[in-house]
Amino acid sequence: MIDADGVRRLLDYEGCIAAVRKAMSDFSVLGTPQPLRNIHRVSADVLLGTMPGSLAAPGGMGAKLASVVRDPDHPGHNSHNGVVVLMDRNTGIVTCVADATEITRIRTAAASAVATAALARPDAARLAIFGCGHQAESHIHAIMRVRQLEEVLVWGRRPGSAASFAGRLAEATGIPVIAIRDGEEAAARADIICTVTCADTPVLYGKWVKPGTHVNVVGSSYAGPTEVDSELVCASRYFVDSRESALVAAAEFLIARDAGLIDATHILGEIGEVLAGRVAGRTSDEQITVYKSLGHVVQDLAAAAYIRERVGPCPASA
Repeated sequence: MIDADGVRRLLDYEGCIAAVRKAMSDFSVLGTPQPLRNIHRVSADVLLGTMPGSLAAPGGMGAKLASVVRDPDHPGHNSHNGVVVLMDRNTGIVTCVADATEITRIRTAAASAVATAALARPDAARLAIFGCGHQAESHIHAIMRVRQLEEVLVWGRRPGSAASFAGRLAEATGIPVIAIRDGEEAAARADIICTVTCADTPVLYGKWVKPGTHVNVVGSSYAGPTEVDSELVCASRYFVDSRESALVAAAEFLIARDAGLIDATHILGEIGEVLAGRVAGRTSDEQITVYKSLGHVVQDLAAAAYIRERVGPCPASA
């Protein structure tokens, strides 16, 4: 049993990035069937998600059970809670039950780092973060491990919160982190952009994004809320974590498709296909690339397997 403190101690960014990279490559190359996540809307502000799946042999199998609760009256409230259960795929024995909040926080940022390493220009050095919550923090820590960042720009709906966040992260990372009140300015100055908000409507627009930028679109994980507009989706080389999931849950893509602006072929590939060399990622310095992150259970299971391995053998029962 690994609680939140244990996950934070054991799930380092370098190890998680490597585990997620392998999991996504195996997912796309091996084609092991994985159920789509099931999201049950308990109420207007409460979602309950179940995500079963398995890793490539000899990895494990299991599931994530997670709740998403919006509580606008308490901005510091952690909206995501749950557990990841890992089982031995041969015996079915439960080998690990770990806090899903911390696994999700770190593995989501690790997945964006994997996509950034594969799709961003090698010389990309300026990161813009839209949002200033838990995912914003973890994304800075993860992206700085795959690109040599010279500056981080932070935009948030509450300028005071963004300024406080910027000061704290500058101290933690040693990188200049600057709060920007104007989202357009933040986007125009960036080589890499991560949208990690709870927005229902776009906070980032295609006309703001300069040629050569890589964008990780992370905040919306089901059909409905959108963080970026159709202009950005249509102008980009567009990649996803799971094609099957994107076709039913990638909100920004679905809006553009349903408007007749694009079709399913606009999804050029899964990030695992890029990693395996089956699909070309960025092919010129002028292209805008987008990675739509919905999150996938293989990322959770890979993270759980990594920390379970780090724990080592459990002591025998007395």
